[in-house]
Amino acid sequence: MARNVDFWFDPSCPYTWVTSRWLVEAATVRPLALRWHVMSLSVLNEGRDVDPEGDTEGWLWRPVRVCAAVRQRHGQDGLARFFTAYGERVHERGQWGDFGDALADADLPRDLAEAAGTTEFDAAVRASHAEGIALVGDHVGTPIIATEDDIGRRVAFFGPVISRIPRGETAGRLWDGTLLVAATPGFHELKGRPHAALHHPG
Repeated sequence: MARNVDFWFDPSCPYTWVTSRWLVEAATVRPLALRWHVMSLSVLNEGRDVDPEGDTEGWLWRPVRVCAAVRQRHGQDGLARFFTAYGERVHERGQWGDFGDALADADLPRDLAEAAGTTEFDAAVRASHAEGIALVGDHVGTPIIATEDDIGRRVAFFGPVISRIPRGETAGRLWDGTLLVAATPGFHELKGRPHAALHHPG
């Protein structure tokens, strides 16, 4: 039976994109059922003296609103397709243009892009964000992953933050190891070297 894996993401974070593609890859070699949820760096950083993202114009609200609109109107499958299309355009090809193009790539209506400029879906963004953050606390960022360990206990964690996408069995072993560490009673944090440059295979 497939193990449910819930993934909370802000679509604008490049490291989150890499982590998401690792999970997609891991699901080809491990029985994982991926479920996608929106979280928001804008919501996370509200009220802080300094915004770590430097988003003084509030632009980061725009893509998460579109994600929430897609999730509400086209479900899990639609959100998965849009996140993939958006990530390929933005994080792999550097095309930060109109949301309509990514929606079209995902076989979704272009008019969903209108959600970016409204507050209609802000409550949905906040609710989804709160659900993910409640599992780990607001000291972390995006992504958040939640699943169950081998004996059915709920496990949730931030990351892993990676700069390259592991492939095949390597992706599967990283999943095995991450779950083993995160499910260990008393575990809180594990860090590696400073962020490396992102690597996108051509």
